[in-house]
Amino acid sequence: MSEGSEEYSAVQKFYDNIWLLLGIGIVLPTVLFTVWGLYEVYTLPYLPIVK
Repeated sequence: MSEGSEEYSAVQKFYDNIWLLLGIGIVLPTVLFTVWGLYEVYTLPYLPIVK
C-alpha cells in the first residue's frame, strides 16, 4: 500500500472532523442545560401566597 491510500477507522475519522466536534461541543451542552433548566423550573413548588 502506498502512503496516500491508508484507510482510517470510523473513530479516527470522527475525531479528525474538527467542525463536527465543535458542533457537538456547542449543541450538546446547550440542549442538556436547557432541558435541565426547564425541568427545574417546572418542578419548583408553588409559593403558599400564590394559589
